Amino acid sequence: MKTIYKKLLILLLLLPFSVLAQNTVGGTVLDKASGQPIPGVNVNVQGAANGVSTDFNGKYQLTNVKRGDKIVFSYIGYMNTVVDYVAQNSLNVSLEEDANQLKEVVIQVGYGTVKKKDATGAVTVLTSKDFNKGPVTSADQMIQGKVAGLQIINGGGSPGEGATIRIRSGSSLSANNDPLYVIDGVPVAAGGVEGSRNPLTTINQNNIESISVLKDASATAIYGSRASNGVIIITTKKGKAGDMQINYNGNFQVSEITNKVDALSSTQFRDFVTANGTAAQQALMGAADTDWQDQIYRTAIGTDHNVSLSGGSDNIVYRASVGYANLNGILKRDNLERTTMSANVTGNFLDNHLKIELNNNTSLINSNYSNRGAIGSAIRFDPTQVVRNADGTFFQWYTSPTEINQLAGRNPLSQIEQQNSFGTAYRSIGNIQTEYKLHFLPELKAVANFGYDQLSGRSFGNTEANFLNGLAGSGFNNTYEKTQSRFNKLMDLFLNYNKKLESIDTQLDVTGGYSYQDFRESFYASNFNFQSNNTTVDPNFPSRINLQSFFARTNISVADKYLLTLSYRRDGTSRFTETNRWANFPAVALAWKLNEENFLKDVESISTLKLRGGWGITGQQDIGVSYPSIPLYLASNTAAQYQFGSDFYTTYRPQPYNSNLKWEQTTTVNAGLDFGFVNNRINGSVDLYKRTTEDLLLYTQNPSFFGFSNFDNYNVGTIENKGIEIAAEVIPFRNDNFEWRIGGNVTFQDSKITKLTTTQPNTPGINIGGYEGATGNTIQNHQVGFAPSSFYVYEQAYGVDGKAIDGVYIDRNKDGLITQQDKYRFHKPAADVFYGFNTSVTYKNFDMGMNWRGSWGNYNYNNVDSSKGFYNSVLIRNTDLSNGVENLLETGFQSNDTKRFESDYYIQDASFVRLDNVSVGYTFNQKDKASSLVKMTLSAQNVLIITKYEGLDPEISGGIDGNLYPRPITFTLGLNVNF
Repeated sequence: MKTIYKKLLILLLLLPFSVLAQNTVGGTVLDKASGQPIPGVNVNVQGAANGVSTDFNGKYQLTNVKRGDKIVFSYIGYMNTVVDYVAQNSLNVSLEEDANQLKEVVIQVGYGTVKKKDATGAVTVLTSKDFNKGPVTSADQMIQGKVAGLQIINGGGSPGEGATIRIRSGSSLSANNDPLYVIDGVPVAAGGVEGSRNPLTTINQNNIESISVLKDASATAIYGSRASNGVIIITTKKGKAGDMQINYNGNFQVSEITNKVDALSSTQFRDFVTANGTAAQQALMGAADTDWQDQIYRTAIGTDHNVSLSGGSDNIVYRASVGYANLNGILKRDNLERTTMSANVTGNFLDNHLKIELNNNTSLINSNYSNRGAIGSAIRFDPTQVVRNADGTFFQWYTSPTEINQLAGRNPLSQIEQQNSFGTAYRSIGNIQTEYKLHFLPELKAVANFGYDQLSGRSFGNTEANFLNGLAGSGFNNTYEKTQSRFNKLMDLFLNYNKKLESIDTQLDVTGGYSYQDFRESFYASNFNFQSNNTTVDPNFPSRINLQSFFARTNISVADKYLLTLSYRRDGTSRFTETNRWANFPAVALAWKLNEENFLKDVESISTLKLRGGWGITGQQDIGVSYPSIPLYLASNTAAQYQFGSDFYTTYRPQPYNSNLKWEQTTTVNAGLDFGFVNNRINGSVDLYKRTTEDLLLYTQNPSFFGFSNFDNYNVGTIENKGIEIAAEVIPFRNDNFEWRIGGNVTFQDSKITKLTTTQPNTPGINIGGYEGATGNTIQNHQVGFAPSSFYVYEQAYGVDGKAIDGVYIDRNKDGLITQQDKYRFHKPAADVFYGFNTSVTYKNFDMGMNWRGSWGNYNYNNVDSSKGFYNSVLIRNTDLSNGVENLLETGFQSNDTKRFESDYYIQDASFVRLDNVSVGYTFNQKDKASSLVKMTLSAQNVLIITKYEGLDPEISGGIDGNLYPRPITFTLGLNVNF
């Protein structure tokens, strides 16, 4: 009995110490990347029942914690964090996004969302951590090289430069091949207006939360007539509940030219003219040594600043931002100034049965367009001449002491300094969307989305009189102005029913509705000539296009293993007559989650294994004109006005039309596999596709001439695209302090015309692709059995020394003559393979990354060499001289006939590997404020390129290299502050 009492006494004495050991700990949980608090994070003691969740400010308080306990912080979309408790009173934690989990959350699709694991189509989703770093100014630059099947070719190195964007090669010959862009639920116009460079620069890249790329018809058919070339859905950032968060993101940029065209130096030029020129031509040479490319290019400076505010309560959240960028181009006087504003408010009312969301993105862009003609002139202009004469005027070629030689080339710097061109562009994209879940049937919600896309732009400028008229001129010779506006209105009305049928373990998601879009456009241009005191005007040509649609989609998931998607859209367009106005676009897709089957469910190394298959039809009616199928008379532009005395009068002319014009339709078959192994540390996808476009829309020559035009729009044939896309990501190593990621994608593609119902006289197929040097001639051709835009050329003859023989070509048809019938198709501009590779390393507070990109099997026509690489390109006249390129010295070409221009000698391999971006960043620890973040980043853009191509840059859209605005290397110092 005494023993029992002793034990009870000891237990009572120890009890207070045991109670005292049960501590309380609190703190804040933040997003590691943004520093924003995360509400709803689960905070638990490992192996125990006690746990809490963070509030809307990311704060928590956990009781009954003992020294030595492990506290687990977990939240969907983030990697779990485990912290040892050592009796601290405060414990702040930053959670890092888990890209693999995020891909399993939700992705944007037409008129709704779907979990990535339940997606049946070919869809790629990129979020902020996937985006390219560095001096990007538009959405396309953020994802370049990151998506299999998506090829983006920038138009050059000017700030805010536009790009050619193709998903799976494009599906048309001459109709619009751009993908459909949807911004916060509003389908927007891909084209710009006067005064704008790239319409995508109107969306501030710092406001973009995610970008979804929809590639196959099963994913895009719900968008119907505008989705034949894929869909890119841009979702902007939204507010989060909690205290106001302020974020600043800015950078400072320095750009330098790294490569110039191989024009003849002043020494090479003197030697050439001395050896080959006439006495009169030799006498024209000056005594200077001028590198005209150095004269027109500069070191360019740029800055970009962005501030955002976000926060909210349980029911209403908001985010607003303002941005300002001022970017100089490497071509002197080239400048882009952009101001952007955005606002988003989301409210939940009536016990979360009513949701109202308002979005707006507005931008104002001012541009100073430096005369790009100076780029070509810097190659052509005589390098032995001075930049300015002794009196300070620009050196020019003159026919008399006061009259400039109008046939001669112009001083490149004078083109920049004496020709002024400016632009302003305004764009506003907005919508209000309401969702109401019925109180008596909460599985059913009604959605109304009203949106708009408004663009207006103005370009204007003038030319100094002495640029045109010589020393006698003063002031301005002429001024011009162009204005353009576009307005797109949208109304979407649809119902969505989403219910889990427990009895049969099936998830049912059904959507159906109506869409209305109205597009209006107007244009105005005028030109005033000071000498004649005349003003010529291009009258306003207002146009209107209307699209109306009915759509439906059903998603069915059985046992979370077997997935079915059915969609249908019926579209009507005002572009076609009543007979052909409406078209139907169905699609079906199936998926099977193999990893959820019993025979694989317990295999721990397999995280994801899903087979997909889909079929669907999409349409195309965007051929660049509003009324292609009805007879119209249009007012003539300034070039066709009739003059009586000093007055100009507008004439009216009949327009070509084709009342039989109908929809271009694209049928896509897709098979895919999504995979993930070792807890998704190895993950990716493989897709095989075949896309067939019938009734191709093409603006081409009439089969038989009639009316007032021998060109019109026709449905002319069929094109077939097929390919394989592979994308993968690997995380070789990851722990609390270190993570290494490797990602890559590769696309194999092939396109071929399988049917053409029209050809041009005396030509097999349809000739396209004009070039400099032989006006009216072409270098490319569409023909059955070949890739679109294949090069159509003469076969160059070579001597035993391997050198091209001037003016000698192969008689391919053996008729003893060299004629058009000896031309053949030789390579193509489109790549056989293109790919992207990226890697990133995070060590404690440091992060580093690089992005590579390349293509193989693409060829260019080197129009710089063909137009400036022969004797007459230098020795044209006895009144002036023009420079050439070093290729002239290699070939010794003298002939100036069309055959030399169209020789396969100038078709060159343009395959390349490019190091797009290298970046390193450091995040500073902020101990005084748990929610603050300071990060600095240093990056270099357009670092390195490896290629055999002899031109300035192998990355050319369309394959005809007429001298590109050089892409500079850009160094950027960035700062991101969140508090």
